[in-house]
Amino acid sequence: MQTDRSVSHGGHSDNQAHGWLRWLPGLVMLKEYQISWLPKDVAAGLVLTTMLVPVGIAYAAASGVPGVYGLYATIIPLLAYAVFGPSRILVLGPDSALAAPILAIVATMAAGDPSRAVAVASMMAVVSGLLCIVMGIFRLGFVTELLSKPIRYGYMNGIATVVVISQLPKLFAIRIDEAGPLRDLWGLAGQITEGKANWYSFAVGAATLVLILLLKRFEKVPGILIAVVLATLCVSLLHLDNVGVKVLGKIPQGLPSFVMPWASGADLIKIVLGGGTVALIAFADTSVLSRTYAARLHHRVDPSQEMVGLGAANLAAGFFQGFPISSSSSRTPVAEAAGAKTQLTGVVGALAVAALLLAAPNLMRFLPNSALAAVVIASAIGLFEIDDLKRIYRIQRWECWLSIVCFAGVAIFGAIPGIGIAVVIAVIEFLWDGWRPHFAILGRVEDVRGYHDIERYPQATRIPGLLLFRWDAPLFFANAEFFQECLLEAVDQSPTPVRRIVVAAEPVTSVDVTSADMLRELIRMLRERDIALHFAELKDPVRDKLKRFELTELIGDERFHPTVGSAVEDYLGASGTASQQP
Repeated sequence: MQTDRSVSHGGHSDNQAHGWLRWLPGLVMLKEYQISWLPKDVAAGLVLTTMLVPVGIAYAAASGVPGVYGLYATIIPLLAYAVFGPSRILVLGPDSALAAPILAIVATMAAGDPSRAVAVASMMAVVSGLLCIVMGIFRLGFVTELLSKPIRYGYMNGIATVVVISQLPKLFAIRIDEAGPLRDLWGLAGQITEGKANWYSFAVGAATLVLILLLKRFEKVPGILIAVVLATLCVSLLHLDNVGVKVLGKIPQGLPSFVMPWASGADLIKIVLGGGTVALIAFADTSVLSRTYAARLHHRVDPSQEMVGLGAANLAAGFFQGFPISSSSSRTPVAEAAGAKTQLTGVVGALAVAALLLAAPNLMRFLPNSALAAVVIASAIGLFEIDDLKRIYRIQRWECWLSIVCFAGVAIFGAIPGIGIAVVIAVIEFLWDGWRPHFAILGRVEDVRGYHDIERYPQATRIPGLLLFRWDAPLFFANAEFFQECLLEAVDQSPTPVRRIVVAAEPVTSVDVTSADMLRELIRMLRERDIALHFAELKDPVRDKLKRFELTELIGDERFHPTVGSAVEDYLGASGTASQQP
């Protein structure tokens, strides 16, 4: 397939060439569309439809809204992403990773009212869409990179667990009040032991799940479609709906209409927080999947434009009776395997789903709820990440424990609080290395060039009267006092009286006001002890900050050295000692 730089928006020249069209990569792609791609896009779109319908309905039910709204949340977002999305291959729609956080908000606010559930979910989609668009416009696509891989594994494993637990009552045709994952599991176990389970429903759901998992190994076989069709035929032919097996029933004929989403009396703060949460999850998943396929197809995809595309799709879903959506790691490979060339594949799939709603809405009347639960459970199982966590446990055990803590937070407290815990842990993890960073006292090692950590090289010798001190982090408010303590402690423990300190500052990438004030106080304290403070290898941007903080004149220009070696030479010359550099 021809590589299209105009679609990728990878370079500055493309943005200038297209102007405002850079925000509409789908339209740019049409200008270079090759007619030979059309049959492949159409065929791939029709194959994709076989997954869009059952999965859309299943994830709608998992999100707490009626099944037909999963189809609404499939049609409109696919059309929107085809215009605003930069990836040629990505398929968007309802997703299992978002089901738990959506349900966490919808279940507490809808009180069993389907129309109110749709309104709440649509409001979340609007919040998610607006947030993604704003972040994309301001080029903030990097924010999802702030969560480390172990923490992402933790919350995704937790969400997968929450999704599975939320679908278990539907397998048994049991209704329970949502009270949190563990309490829901306990309540379900209680009702099963009391004999309230419908084993016909369980048999249909379990058989569907087993068949999906068995067929999953065959990439070109539409396992979900086959399993769902067989389950529907089984219920219809054996009249299992008469023995308590719950089915989808009639769905409205027609297409989604424009509706301004609003649920009176809803807690707007919770909706905003929920919408923000699903936005971050959706973009984290979408950016990873987008980059994966971009590399495979030799494209470049701008993560900020990807955020705009995802935001436009969510905004469209919110105003057309949908709910928050994301990219799909199960439907995208189907589109690729079927030969998809461009975003037109998603358009064909959306139009095919719309045609189904118009022409044959009762075709899915006997689709059992337990089969839909099986579809969601099968997808949630795919979210679990165990193998790589084993590797992380082997090479960095504490990060594996962080992942487990995040998992426990989601599994015990639910998706929204759990993800909040994950974010807090991510921030703490980010700050920890800078809060208490590594530092070293340097000495000379025979036959080894340069100056090295005396703890790693016990045979290293120190220059009398000179303290070479390396600080391996930025200087900022959290570690400023620690820097001062460590430096003064090194002075006190020096085997000879210290006359000069040289801070090997190459790893110091920044300073802030707090650390600048600390340096001012440190200089005063050292002067009282007749000790001079020098810096070596300080980066120019950091030195510019020191000048802005009015520290350069206080320290003295002559006390900034380009290298540690030149700083040592200067000290040896000033002290009248012959050069002893290694």
